[in-house]
Amino acid sequence: MSQTNETTSSWRPERPLKVIVLAAGKGSRLQSEQFDLPKVLRQAAGRPLLAWVADNLSFADPADVIMVVGFQADKVKDAMGGAYQYVLQTRQLGTGHAVMAAADALSDYDGDVLVVYGDMPLFESRTYTDLITLHQRSDADCTMLTAHTETLLSYGRILRDEAGCFSGIVEQKDCTPEQLAIREVNPGVYIFRARHLFSMLGKLSNDNQQGEYYLTDVPKIMQSAGLKLATHRIEDEQQILGVNTEEDLAFCTSVLEQRRG
Repeated sequence: MSQTNETTSSWRPERPLKVIVLAAGKGSRLQSEQFDLPKVLRQAAGRPLLAWVADNLSFADPADVIMVVGFQADKVKDAMGGAYQYVLQTRQLGTGHAVMAAADALSDYDGDVLVVYGDMPLFESRTYTDLITLHQRSDADCTMLTAHTETLLSYGRILRDEAGCFSGIVEQKDCTPEQLAIREVNPGVYIFRARHLFSMLGKLSNDNQQGEYYLTDVPKIMQSAGLKLATHRIEDEQQILGVNTEEDLAFCTSVLEQRRG
């Protein structure tokens, strides 16, 4: 077990907590089809990406972790075992659509839901537990993780008003020159009050070029509905790397091997 997991092994949330792990993708940019594997089962430092993510969620009971699977779902289930819950995203129609796939599994649940990605193995447990603690103590309805970066600039930029409060997310391709200069980005990790999350997912639109439902739209929708939104920024761009290319995979392997010593 990593030092990070050791420091969080006794940590407990102050309110009920469940976790949704988005793990349905094919990984076309990673050319995972050549390996006959879904993206999250590509290996870094000798283990599937998703196994590293699961390790970093060790503060949660596996029975409270819902993995959204899709492409080669049975392989993911076989690799990760029966301790977790699995729900099937039959079509990959965006991150918001992936979270919708977990709605039935959480229909009677009224606690908090942490949403993370199965292809981001470098997050530390402490980052997740700090985010959860801030969310629960601030009594927010949604708390977003943000990060300062000088290099990982493909992420959406965090917009803030004159008072420094969150006012939206703009994707890189839609940024003005001024917005491109922003170095606070959205790596896509959130914690929500479950009842508000699933209520707001119903308000998502897929009126975009990709025809997809984006989870990134939910915080602004919640804020517009008068719900309380908070942010938690980290000053560590290494943790927020998602694996999309062979180069990303090689970098993650190097970092994980260094951490393992």
